[in-house]
Amino acid sequence: MSATATIPDRIFACLAYLLPLFYVMPLGGFLFEMFPPLQALFIVVLPVALLYSIPFAGLIVFMLLYLLVVRNSRISLFIRYNTMQALLMGIALFIVQLVLELLTRVASFELLLKVLFNFIFIATVAGVVFAVVQSIRGIYAEIPPLSDATKSQVF
Repeated sequence: MSATATIPDRIFACLAYLLPLFYVMPLGGFLFEMFPPLQALFIVVLPVALLYSIPFAGLIVFMLLYLLVVRNSRISLFIRYNTMQALLMGIALFIVQLVLELLTRVASFELLLKVLFNFIFIATVAGVVFAVVQSIRGIYAEIPPLSDATKSQVF
């Protein structure tokens, strides 16, 4: 599905994807050790990291984005769609990180955990890159498990 998004709409739509990229950074530790150039991603998410140094910033940012952007019909549908999709990516990452935290406490499958961490990191970065490229092109990014939920919230 393509959109008639203006250049500012495309830029603002891309900015929303900094959140899931920031959330997945702790899972990339093993890959950062093996491939040091990947650490350049830290520069990209630095503004979000500075914002998250404030107490309860995650909850505040989520509520502000959801209430002031996603639910605001005066904002472009393109921005609202991408913001909601980025928020859903963040929620999914939060749930996955909770499950991984339980796994690390219960069992010591170090190799399995490294594989899971790397897979989730690569999948999230690939999803973010895909969504950003599609947003720059002015096309709605269709990420299969997330886009249906996004459409139900935005359209």
